[in-house]
Amino acid sequence: MQKSGEDYLEAVLAIEEQGAKVRITDVANRLGVTKPSVSRAMKVLQADGYVHQETYGDISLTEKGRVKASQVYTRHKTLTTFLADVLGVEPHIAERDACLIEHDISAETMEKLSAFMSGRE
Repeated sequence: MQKSGEDYLEAVLAIEEQGAKVRITDVANRLGVTKPSVSRAMKVLQADGYVHQETYGDISLTEKGRVKASQVYTRHKTLTTFLADVLGVEPHIAERDACLIEHDISAETMEKLSAFMSGRE
């Protein structure tokens, strides 16, 4: 899956966790992209079995989409916490950098980072 697809899934999950229905406008606002970009992405994600959306309706994650979105969201939160709390990076910079790192970090490094962060709790 491409980085942008992961970003869209993560955005849908984050909006859902706020207890809101997910609309194209919400995703566009969260990611700072246009509504047509979100529409195109949702069509691809739906064709790949990650989301469900009725025509002009709310967006929901499929089970497959929820698993993938949760993986990306967990990586993002772990990286943000590490950068901000352990390294002392400013929170807004840690957030931005986590977005950049979360797509390219190896599984081995992420596992070790997660274990390190779990040991701090």
